[in-house]
Amino acid sequence: MPTNHHDGGPAPTRLEGRATWLVSRAYARSSGLLNAGFEAHGGGLRGYHYRLLAALEEWGPASQADLGRKTRIDRSDVTAALTELESRNLVERSADPAHKRRNIVTITAEGVDRLLELDKVIDGVQDEFLAPLTAAQRRQFMTLVTRLVNAQR
Repeated sequence: MPTNHHDGGPAPTRLEGRATWLVSRAYARSSGLLNAGFEAHGGGLRGYHYRLLAALEEWGPASQADLGRKTRIDRSDVTAALTELESRNLVERSADPAHKRRNIVTITAEGVDRLLELDKVIDGVQDEFLAPLTAAQRRQFMTLVTRLVNAQR
Protein backbone atom coordinates (compact mmCIF):
# COMPACT_ATOMS: atom_id res chain seq x y z
CA MET A 1 0.00 0.00 0.00
CA PRO A 2 1.41 3.45 -0.90
CA THR A 3 2.49 5.69 1.95
CA ASN A 4 0.05 8.38 3.00
CA HIS A 5 1.58 11.80 2.47
CA HIS A 6 0.77 14.98 4.32
CA ASP A 7 -1.49 16.10 1.49
CA GLY A 8 -4.23 13.75 2.63
CA GLY A 9 -3.83 10.85 0.28
CA PRO A 10 -1.55 8.15 -1.01
CA ALA A 11 0.68 8.64 -4.02
CA PRO A 12 0.66 6.28 -6.96
CA THR A 13 3.21 3.55 -6.37
CA ARG A 14 5.27 4.55 -9.40
CA LEU A 15 5.95 7.93 -7.73
CA GLU A 16 6.99 6.55 -4.35
CA GLY A 17 10.55 5.68 -5.32
CA ARG A 18 11.24 8.78 -7.40
CA ALA A 19 13.72 11.22 -5.89
CA THR A 20 12.01 14.20 -7.49
CA TRP A 21 8.66 13.21 -5.95
CA LEU A 22 10.19 12.73 -2.52
CA VAL A 23 12.05 16.03 -2.69
CA SER A 24 8.83 17.81 -3.71
CA ARG A 25 7.05 16.27 -0.70
CA ALA A 26 9.92 17.29 1.59
CA TYR A 27 9.74 20.81 0.14
CA ALA A 28 6.00 20.95 0.78
CA ARG A 29 6.56 19.88 4.38
CA SER A 30 9.40 22.34 4.95
CA SER A 31 7.40 25.20 3.40
CA GLY A 32 4.44 24.40 5.62
CA LEU A 33 6.63 24.38 8.70
CA LEU A 34 8.30 27.67 7.72
CA ASN A 35 4.98 29.35 7.03
CA ALA A 36 3.57 28.11 10.35
CA GLY A 37 6.70 29.24 12.21
CA PHE A 38 6.53 32.73 10.75
CA GLU A 39 2.77 32.87 11.29
CA ALA A 40 3.17 31.99 14.97
CA HIS A 41 6.38 33.86 15.81
CA GLY A 42 7.27 36.18 12.94
CA GLY A 43 5.23 39.17 14.02
CA GLY A 44 3.79 39.55 10.53
CA LEU A 45 7.07 38.98 8.74
CA ARG A 46 7.61 36.15 6.27
CA GLY A 47 10.45 34.20 4.75
CA TYR A 48 11.18 36.79 2.05
CA HIS A 49 11.54 39.48 4.74
CA TYR A 50 14.01 37.22 6.53
CA ARG A 51 15.91 36.62 3.29
CA LEU A 52 16.21 40.36 2.61
CA LEU A 53 17.30 41.18 6.17
CA ALA A 54 19.85 38.35 6.10
CA ALA A 55 21.25 39.54 2.76
CA LEU A 56 21.59 43.12 3.97
CA GLU A 57 23.19 42.07 7.23
CA GLU A 58 25.69 39.79 5.50
CA TRP A 59 26.44 41.72 2.29
CA GLY A 60 25.88 45.29 3.42
CA PRO A 61 23.87 48.05 1.76
CA ALA A 62 22.57 47.27 -1.71
CA SER A 63 20.29 48.60 -4.38
CA GLN A 64 16.79 47.17 -4.54
CA ALA A 65 17.58 45.65 -7.94
CA ASP A 66 20.72 43.94 -6.61
CA LEU A 67 18.76 42.60 -3.63
CA GLY A 68 16.20 41.10 -5.97
CA ARG A 69 18.86 39.42 -8.11
CA LYS A 70 20.94 38.12 -5.22
CA THR A 71 17.99 36.84 -3.17
CA ARG A 72 16.05 35.63 -6.23
CA ILE A 73 12.97 37.61 -5.22
CA ASP A 74 10.98 39.34 -7.95
CA ARG A 75 11.72 43.07 -8.12
CA SER A 76 8.11 44.11 -7.42
CA ASP A 77 8.01 41.77 -4.42
CA VAL A 78 11.30 43.23 -3.17
CA THR A 79 9.81 46.73 -3.34
CA ALA A 80 6.69 45.70 -1.40
CA ALA A 81 8.69 43.76 1.21
CA LEU A 82 11.12 46.64 1.70
CA THR A 83 8.20 49.03 2.16
CA GLU A 84 6.95 46.77 4.97
CA LEU A 85 10.42 46.50 6.51
CA GLU A 86 10.95 50.24 6.26
CA SER A 87 7.59 50.93 7.96
CA ARG A 88 8.86 48.85 10.90
CA ASN A 89 12.21 50.71 10.97
CA LEU A 90 14.08 47.51 10.08
CA VAL A 91 15.65 48.97 6.93
CA GLU A 92 16.35 52.42 5.56
CA ARG A 93 16.21 53.44 1.91
CA SER A 94 18.11 56.40 0.55
CA ALA A 95 18.79 57.74 -2.92
CA ASP A 96 22.02 56.54 -4.47
CA PRO A 97 24.10 59.71 -4.98
CA ALA A 98 25.55 58.24 -8.19
CA HIS A 99 22.14 57.26 -9.62
CA LYS A 100 19.28 59.40 -8.30
CA ARG A 101 16.60 56.94 -9.47
CA ARG A 102 18.16 54.05 -7.55
CA ASN A 103 17.55 53.38 -3.87
CA ILE A 104 20.22 51.98 -1.59
CA VAL A 105 18.85 49.85 1.22
CA THR A 106 20.58 49.48 4.59
CA ILE A 107 19.58 47.33 7.54
CA THR A 108 19.05 49.28 10.77
CA ALA A 109 20.20 48.28 14.26
CA GLU A 110 16.57 47.39 14.97
CA GLY A 111 16.60 45.27 11.81
CA VAL A 112 19.66 43.36 13.02
CA ASP A 113 17.93 42.70 16.34
CA ARG A 114 14.79 41.47 14.58
CA LEU A 115 16.89 39.25 12.29
CA LEU A 116 18.42 37.60 15.35
CA GLU A 117 14.92 36.94 16.71
CA LEU A 118 13.87 35.47 13.35
CA ASP A 119 16.99 33.26 13.40
CA LYS A 120 15.45 31.54 16.43
CA VAL A 121 12.22 30.94 14.49
CA ILE A 122 14.20 29.45 11.61
CA ASP A 123 16.30 27.34 14.00
CA GLY A 124 13.13 25.91 15.55
CA VAL A 125 11.74 25.05 12.12
CA GLN A 126 15.01 23.34 11.17
CA ASP A 127 14.83 21.23 14.32
CA GLU A 128 11.22 20.28 13.65
CA PHE A 129 11.85 19.47 9.99
CA LEU A 130 14.90 17.31 10.75
CA ALA A 131 13.46 15.73 13.93
CA PRO A 132 13.03 12.26 12.37
CA LEU A 133 16.79 12.09 11.70
CA THR A 134 19.68 11.38 14.03
CA ALA A 135 22.50 13.92 14.28
CA ALA A 136 24.62 11.84 11.89
CA GLN A 137 21.73 11.52 9.44
CA ARG A 138 21.16 15.29 9.60
CA ARG A 139 24.79 15.94 8.66
CA GLN A 140 24.58 13.39 5.84
CA PHE A 141 21.28 14.83 4.61
CA MET A 142 22.70 18.36 4.55
CA THR A 143 25.79 17.16 2.66
CA LEU A 144 23.71 15.33 0.06
CA VAL A 145 21.14 18.11 -0.43
CA THR A 146 23.93 20.68 -0.73
CA ARG A 147 25.54 18.54 -3.42
CA LEU A 148 22.25 18.35 -5.33
CA VAL A 149 21.69 22.11 -5.06
CA ASN A 150 25.25 22.94 -6.10
CA ALA A 151 25.04 20.63 -9.14
CA GLN A 152 22.94 23.24 -10.93
CA ARG A 153 25.71 25.87 -10.77
